[in-house]
Amino acid sequence: MKKEKQIIESLLEGTGITINGNNAYDPQVHNEDFYGRVLRHGSLGLGESYMDGWWDCARLDQFFHKILAVDLDNRFKYNWDVISRFVWNSLLNAGRKSKAFEIGERHYDIGNDLYRAMLDRRLTYTCGYWENAESLDEAQEAKLDLVCRKIGLKRGQRILDIGSGWGSFIGYAAERYGVHAVGITVSKEQKALADELYKNLSVQTRLQDYRDINEKFDHVVSLGMFEHVGYKNYRTFMKVVHNALKDDGIFLLHTIGCNKSDQVGDPWIDKYIFPNSMLPSIVQIAKASEGLFVMEDWHNFSADYDKTLMEWHKNFENNWNRIKSNYDERFYRMWRYYLLVGAGSFRARKNQLWQIVLSKRGIPGGYKSIR
Repeated sequence: MKKEKQIIESLLEGTGITINGNNAYDPQVHNEDFYGRVLRHGSLGLGESYMDGWWDCARLDQFFHKILAVDLDNRFKYNWDVISRFVWNSLLNAGRKSKAFEIGERHYDIGNDLYRAMLDRRLTYTCGYWENAESLDEAQEAKLDLVCRKIGLKRGQRILDIGSGWGSFIGYAAERYGVHAVGITVSKEQKALADELYKNLSVQTRLQDYRDINEKFDHVVSLGMFEHVGYKNYRTFMKVVHNALKDDGIFLLHTIGCNKSDQVGDPWIDKYIFPNSMLPSIVQIAKASEGLFVMEDWHNFSADYDKTLMEWHKNFENNWNRIKSNYDERFYRMWRYYLLVGAGSFRARKNQLWQIVLSKRGIPGGYKSIR
């Protein structure tokens, strides 16, 4: 056990982190089995041991920023959990249609009370746009409007949102731009609440897999859903969008991305937060869209996700006492860990946030980038 602790301490050299140190980002270890668990299971062991109360850290976001900024995660990359999942994903298609609704059941259906306590007033579960915003509500409305402006939304048009969540975008677009909007989700709870929230607008939320879309729209958007598609299905997704989009329409893809191509996601995130999910790379998106779309614009505002996640975390902490009767302490530790590891990863620029504007034939005269 002493040797295992020494190995962990040596791996932390250069990060500025001291185990049981005095800084807010220093982990405080309560169980000496922590070291062996992390060495054996990497990020999965780190996350599960936190959930089990084996260690604490006052500023988890700073802790993860420091270890990710020096690529410490790569030193644990080839542990058995990652290798086994890589082999499994190579044999099977984690994003296959038969598993399409699993992410809805295991993540988005866990409780609308949780999301209402954590998110903005429109329940927008994607990165806000903080360019001129001073609050989470303002940042999310700015993002929704940015999408509308980027696709050139006009009154009377018909739009599709793939992965529409609780209806924030379709509701905003119908309310502010006078369009007819269809959203699809794989979450029963999202659909039920969206139907209630937007019953007086020209919007429709469907419980539907994207592969079942078979109609035309003036524009298509997908905001924070592509992360659930899986690399084996990227081309299929792009073909579905191509078929659903009118020839002069615009497709806007809003997605978290990673700096290099991979075929698996983080083991802890996959097990506890987003099953069957992974982050796409630039190369994977480009290959999937090649021959189908013209890339008109690629906008990276990933630093805004750090701020968005910290706002979600603040709301979660401030409202926990109001909702905690529906959850347990292990869930609380899991959820704050999820939000803060995310903030740290965007701060370290390990994860990116992209808005990509695509057309079928190229915009005549060129596309004017909108920020």
